[in-house]
Amino acid sequence: MKRRARIVALRAYVVAGAGADYHDQAEGHWIDGQIATPMARYADYRATRSSFGLNVLGSVIVEAEADDGTVGVGVSTGGVPACFIVERHLARFVEGRRADELELIWDQMWRATLFYGRKGLTVNAISAVDLALWDLLGRVRDEPVHALIGGAVRDEIQFYATGPRPDLAKELGFVGGKLPLVHGPAEGDAGLRENVLAAEEMRARVGDEFMLAYDCWMALDVPYALRLIEALRPHRFRWLEEALPPDDYWGYAELRRRAPRDLLISTGEHEASRWGFRMLIDMGCCDIVQPDVGWCGGLTELLKIAAYADVHGVLVVPHGSSVYSYQFVITRVESPFAEFLMMAPRADRVVPMFQPLFVDEPVPENGRLPLSALERPFQH
Repeated sequence: MKRRARIVALRAYVVAGAGADYHDQAEGHWIDGQIATPMARYADYRATRSSFGLNVLGSVIVEAEADDGTVGVGVSTGGVPACFIVERHLARFVEGRRADELELIWDQMWRATLFYGRKGLTVNAISAVDLALWDLLGRVRDEPVHALIGGAVRDEIQFYATGPRPDLAKELGFVGGKLPLVHGPAEGDAGLRENVLAAEEMRARVGDEFMLAYDCWMALDVPYALRLIEALRPHRFRWLEEALPPDDYWGYAELRRRAPRDLLISTGEHEASRWGFRMLIDMGCCDIVQPDVGWCGGLTELLKIAAYADVHGVLVVPHGSSVYSYQFVITRVESPFAEFLMMAPRADRVVPMFQPLFVDEPVPENGRLPLSALERPFQH
């Protein structure tokens, strides 16, 4: 019988400046420009997202080392606090375990942190550990992670691009583009008009067939979101994303109930665990869930979220998270495409999402990524 590798060490590091904490960009990057946020009601924190501290956490890098020297890597946001949680608390449930005991490890990490966790930074730390363990298992078995979770259902992944220039994304081969909403409710009717004018202009640039969506990043309330949806109808936007704060399940249910069926409601980027997504799905909050594999509980939890969404007819389109979500998306019929965050400062070219963390992070070419790009382990 083949010997099963055991985990001998779990380590965590902090990296500042881009990486998994992709909001930590140099001055002038589009991602730190004026974008509607929950803080946009305060004029002092409206012009940039770094002004209210969006970039303060930094990336957390987790390494899981097996007794044969093989190392798996997982990433998330969380910086120093997440490192503390990983090394001072979570490591006891990992070190000494077999590399294939992912379910047991996840359950123990989750239950042990219930008294201070369940969402946010704690689950980010759990996610980074879980991703490191899946990466380790794939390396130990010399198989891509997608083969470990059921295998590919298609030969390539198609991508839509998130950024302020869907017209450039179309030229680069992406199947759609998601604009960041610029103005929130505090800017009144004038701001609403600017949002609609931006939608109208972009539709004119990309033509009738190119998919467009708006990312609202938790900034709106139900009345404003409904007004925006109605004003967007002539411009045929495909969905409105994360319009409300993530805990407002009742607001999302109302929004989806009152929105026209030709515009989908999506959310879940800042939701965590199968229980959080059960709330979204059972309450009829959305048509698409968008878990981030680095924030929702890792791949172990994403598989459960996806199974629940599938039996309820809800699409799963993960938020960002690069190669970690690509390994998942290519195995799921209910995940028709993946998101690619345009991390070039002007959103005019394709660069790796997690740069500079990985040596050969796979990126789409002409808006697509072949299965062959996911067959080899990335270098770190």
